[in-house]
Amino acid sequence: MLYRGIIERSEIMSRKDEIKSAYKGLGGAHSFYDGMMLGTTVMGRMVLRMVWRMNREDALEYQARAFEPIPSDFSGKLLEVPVGTGVLSMPVWKTLPNADITCLDYSESMMESAQKRADEMEISSIKFLQGDVGNLQFEDEQFDVVTSLNGFHAFPDKEAAYSETFRVLKKGGTFCGCFYVSGSNLHTDKMIRRFYIKSGFFTEPFETVESLETRLNKMYSKVEVSNVESIAVFNCVK
Repeated sequence: MLYRGIIERSEIMSRKDEIKSAYKGLGGAHSFYDGMMLGTTVMGRMVLRMVWRMNREDALEYQARAFEPIPSDFSGKLLEVPVGTGVLSMPVWKTLPNADITCLDYSESMMESAQKRADEMEISSIKFLQGDVGNLQFEDEQFDVVTSLNGFHAFPDKEAAYSETFRVLKKGGTFCGCFYVSGSNLHTDKMIRRFYIKSGFFTEPFETVESLETRLNKMYSKVEVSNVESIAVFNCVK
C-alpha cells in the first residue's frame, strides 16, 4: 500500500509539473487580465503582489492544483464555465487532444478572446458557447468533468451556479477549479471590498475555505479543498 501510494503521489506531481510547464510556455499576454493571472507582465506582477500577496509561483501553484484532477489521457466530455479569456485553460486543453471540450461564458467578448487564443494555439477540439451558468443549456449528467476557474466569486446567483454545475455533471464525475474566498488573507479581503466589489468585478456573498468545504461535502461524495492565500482550490467527485 505504501509503495502504491508513493507511485500515485509521483504521478500527481508529474501532472502538476506538466501543467506548470504548459503555462510557462504560453505566449505573451493579450490583456492586462492575462498578465495578472499569470504574472507575466510588470503590472500583472504588481497586482499579484499588492492585492493577492502572491508571486508568479504562487499563481502557478493554485492554477496547477485546480486542473490537476484532470488526467493527461482524459478523453471524455468536459465543460468549462466561465472560460474568460482562456489564458488559464487553453494551455491545459492543448494537452488533452482526445477530450470533447465545451467552453461557455456569459460575455461574448471574453469568448472571442478565448477562441482567438485557441486558434493561435491550434486547438480545434473545443466548442465555444455563450450562456448563463445559472441556467445551463444542457441535459442532466452530460459531462464527465465540470471545471470553473475564478468564476464563483463573480457569479451574481451563486446558488443557481452550484446547482447547475452539479446537475450537468455525470455520477462519478469530477467538479474542480478555484476562486476567491474571504478570511484567508485580511489584506486581500480589504482590497476586494475597496476595489473589486465597487467596480462590479466581484459579487457578494463570498465563501470561506471552511464554508466552501461544508457546502461541497453536502453535495458531493468526495471533496478536497485547499487554498493558496485567498484562492480556494476544490476537487470533488459526484
